[in-house]
Amino acid sequence: MKKIVIHPITRIEGHLKVEAVIDNGEVKDANISGTMFRGIEIMLKGRDPRDAVMITQRVCGVCPEPHAMASVQALEDCAGLTDKIPDNGILLRNLILGTRTVADHILHFYILSGLDYIDPTKALEYPGDNPDLLILKQFLDSGLSKPFLPRDEMDFRIDSETTNGVVSHYIKALEIYRKAQEAATIFGGKWPNDAAVVGGGVSERLTADKISAFLWRIEEILDFVKNCYFPDVIAVAKTYSDYLEIGRGCTNLLAYPGYRIKSNGDFIDTIFAGGLVNDIDKYSSLDIKNITEDVTHSWYTDKEPLYPGEGKTEPDAYKKEAYSWLKSPRYSNMVYETGPLAELLCTYLSKKDLKINNLVNSALNVLDGKISNLYSVMGRHLARCLMAVIIGSQLKDWASALKVDGQTATEYTAPVEGSGVGLVAAPRGALGHWLNVKDKRISNYQIITPTAWNASPKDSEGKPGPYEQAIIGLKVRESQSPIEILRVIRSFDPCTACAVHLITAKGNIINKFKVS
Repeated sequence: MKKIVIHPITRIEGHLKVEAVIDNGEVKDANISGTMFRGIEIMLKGRDPRDAVMITQRVCGVCPEPHAMASVQALEDCAGLTDKIPDNGILLRNLILGTRTVADHILHFYILSGLDYIDPTKALEYPGDNPDLLILKQFLDSGLSKPFLPRDEMDFRIDSETTNGVVSHYIKALEIYRKAQEAATIFGGKWPNDAAVVGGGVSERLTADKISAFLWRIEEILDFVKNCYFPDVIAVAKTYSDYLEIGRGCTNLLAYPGYRIKSNGDFIDTIFAGGLVNDIDKYSSLDIKNITEDVTHSWYTDKEPLYPGEGKTEPDAYKKEAYSWLKSPRYSNMVYETGPLAELLCTYLSKKDLKINNLVNSALNVLDGKISNLYSVMGRHLARCLMAVIIGSQLKDWASALKVDGQTATEYTAPVEGSGVGLVAAPRGALGHWLNVKDKRISNYQIITPTAWNASPKDSEGKPGPYEQAIIGLKVRESQSPIEILRVIRSFDPCTACAVHLITAKGNIINKFKVS
């Protein structure tokens, strides 16, 4: 037996390590480690609860907007404001979060995970006149090869023509991502870390020019999603059709409701249903009181699994049985995956929106697939793309519904005492903030991010987290490029070369290499 250690996992956001025990080319066991402690929750204690929206956005510089939304929702829940947000405020929040989500999904496919399947050096053989590819060809010829080179010998299957198309879209995606940042900043005030999202709504003043500037950018972004992103995902999924069966994971899904929309004249409904999926296609509703956090294998002081509203963050860096700074969120003591796949399938199986169901069915028909195939590497990529299509299409409607002379925020008094919860359908899945206030100050604050669910370590019963389950049983070539593991992990969207160590069962390093 051998142990593969990949540390750090690159082309992701954050710090992650994988240790996998390999026997006869198959992963027999795996430990996923979050290797960085920040302690944002501890920093919040004793502060004015209105400060949390600015501080919690610093959890993540890639997608701070979801933390802004979860934080103000927790504050509003505590202050009794949830039903008092003006229509414009709700629409603006949808626009800010939705734009971020579409941008993140584009970023993930092209910049973070695409190089697992595409060999951009094929552009060196390009005979045509596409200006983007000619620039890339010149770039590679000049020796300025990063971030594309060096490349290890990997399982590249896509033909040159398709590869050149995807690579040209890689370059276009950078421009589209920039325009998405501009669009979100029109209403969010700045990026990263929005300044306009506040308790009671959004502080940005609306003008017709701002709405117009947002709309033309969204038109370009949506055109890219439909005519580049979606066809590219389908092309990659068809070529790597075996990855519709690889990386299945725990097959339990959890999602929070997402994006408030009007029903009977009031914002009392959501686009995405939220809930649970078990056994591939069994949908049920969600009760957040069943969420707990286990710290058996986490570097925190031992306590029984606690509801996050009662949870504590007390680090213990010398805990012997621990191997991760991530806790282990569980629902009714079961392991759950979250993310775009969960958001999509909860909505699909609840039959909430016929248009969404038709879109999912059409995409599966193109791949000759079925619902069970979505529980896979390519299934996650497809779900993420479909979510970009759905949300991107809604952005135009929400922007058009804004009223220039309408109120965007409600005045309120900060709570003296109480508790609140903010739940958000973030780009990477279910994000929750739990707030407790006493004497006008934060007495406790707990955050469960999507990656905490997905990259969680084993719990007190030894149940592996979703990442761990997704790579256990995986067939891995005995080579210096464990690309199969990286493809599975990156399919969840958790950076360009990984420093990898191959270690024997006795712990001796037998090789060092890079995975590009």
